[in-house]
Formats: sequence, structure tokens, C-alpha cells
Amino acid sequence: MRILLILLFLSFPLGGCYSQNQEEITTQPETESINPYSWDFGQVKEGEVLKHNFILKNESEKTLTIKDVNTSCGCTASKVEKKILLPGQSATLEVQFNTKGYSGPVQQYVYVHTDSLDKPIIKFIIKADVIKTR
Repeated sequence: MRILLILLFLSFPLGGCYSQNQEEITTQPETESINPYSWDFGQVKEGEVLKHNFILKNESEKTLTIKDVNTSCGCTASKVEKKILLPGQSATLEVQFNTKGYSGPVQQYVYVHTDSLDKPIIKFIIKADVIKTR
């Protein structure tokens, strides 16, 4: 019984230190992971033309051919710098979004069609919160 009380007494301060360390860990801000297939422009003024370059990387062991690139809306344009990517190669996918006529949260898509059996279509997303100007 005496040993049990000693063990309980000795473990109590350690528990307090552990709890304090746990609080420090959980109150630290979490780092946001970056999604390479999505880009958020944040708040922008209506009428701005927004531009972003995505990196398209061939992570397979075969040559990747880009067959077509299209968008979900005529307000969004895109082009890719290379149509054929060897294993490990990258290409820039340039995306432009014209915010004229939009207001509030907007989300547009760019679809890259490839000859890959694993990923025949790669979807990129651009987002913005468009503020109307008068």
C-alpha cells in the first residue's frame, strides 16, 4: 500500500507537466497543407484578370501526352507549355480568370486530358471571392 501511494505521488507532478506540454502542442497553429491542384486568390475586385501557374508533373515511369485542356467557363482560359512530358518532367499550366460580371465566392475548373490510364483527366481548381465595385 505504501509503495502504491509513493508511485501515485511521484506520477502526479509528471502528469501535470505532460498536460502542460500537451496544451502547448495543441494551441500552436496548424500549418495548412498546400494542394498543388487548387489555388485560392482570396478577395479580389470585380473586373480583375487573375493569373496563376500550376505545375503539372509526370510522376509515372511512362511518357505522358496531354491530349487536350479545357475549362468549366469561357471566363477562364488556360494553356500548357508542353504537350509531351517524359518521366519526371514538369510543365507549366497557365490559367487566367476574368472576374468581370462575377460577385461573391467563385470556383472554376481546368481539365487536363491525358493518355494516362491511371489519371486520364487531371482537375485543377481556382477560387476567388469577387467584390463588386461601383
